[in-house]
Amino acid sequence: MSRGFVKEEDQEEAPIIPPRAALPAGVTNYVTPVGMEELLEEKKQLEQERAALDPENEMERRRAQAVIDGNVNLLNERINSARIIQPKEQAQDEVRFGAVVEFMDLEKKFTQKFQIVGVDEADIKKQKIAFVAPIARALTGKKAGETAEFKMGTASRKLKILTINYN
Repeated sequence: MSRGFVKEEDQEEAPIIPPRAALPAGVTNYVTPVGMEELLEEKKQLEQERAALDPENEMERRRAQAVIDGNVNLLNERINSARIIQPKEQAQDEVRFGAVVEFMDLEKKFTQKFQIVGVDEADIKKQKIAFVAPIARALTGKKAGETAEFKMGTASRKLKILTINYN
């Protein structure tokens, strides 16, 4: 049928599915065991939302279902590509994936503590940063007492590693 015979209100726009956290091309999707649990729980919640959609408003239900299905597809890609890293199996004296690192900015004299995690579980409010973040890359491979150089634009900061823990 020609598009000329379709009512405008019957036309639906494809929903916009927001992308997941950026994972650079060619980079392995590392996750902690907690991160994998969070991904699986998110999938379960999306499936529950899909099952609870209101069947009364057909157009709204189709739109909401398309958004949920798009999010589940993106989530399944992450789950299927995930490589779980056990933090306790890492070199305990060195900053690696899963480490909780406390460090001091030697110039500004303040300390910070972060856990280095997968891109999907990174949350600055929970003191978790992605392993692909510049500060995580600067700290990775260093040992307690060593200094890492972290570049922010044209400025450079020196970060002294105080403690490394794997919970």
